[in-house]
Amino acid sequence: MTSEYDWQSGEGLTRIDDPAEVDAAFARGEDHLGTAVIGLAFHCPLAEVSPRILRAMRLPDSAQRGFAFTAAGTAARLNGALTPELYAALRAEGHGGVAQNAIDDVLTFVPFRSLPRWFKWRWLVATVRDKLEGWWLRSADVLGDARDAVRRRRS
Repeated sequence: MTSEYDWQSGEGLTRIDDPAEVDAAFARGEDHLGTAVIGLAFHCPLAEVSPRILRAMRLPDSAQRGFAFTAAGTAARLNGALTPELYAALRAEGHGGVAQNAIDDVLTFVPFRSLPRWFKWRWLVATVRDKLEGWWLRSADVLGDARDAVRRRRS
């Protein structure tokens, strides 16, 4: 049986929908496993894909680990939730590293009431920071407009 997926180049792996195929690729030590779990996140239920995402998060290749975190963010977007193990893995990696985009996806697409405590805290910090930044930028615009008006009046 020939596979429709090219594990050497990664071609077609975002269309993968068979967890057993990914398990076999892990056993063979194939490349592009992070890309494959993104495909699983698109096509499989969260309960099936979660253990494979977690496994890909521990890959030695940093690029493929990054794709595994992207798969976690994709799962959050599509399901509006993650498994407790994925929440724990994202928290362990922390905001600001390779998990930043995945954590941001969780904060955006998972309802606040469904978030674990650490993520609720991150949501609160991000919301306050964004609000303060918005106020700062608006005040800078107002001050810039006032300065320009004074300059025009003097001319």
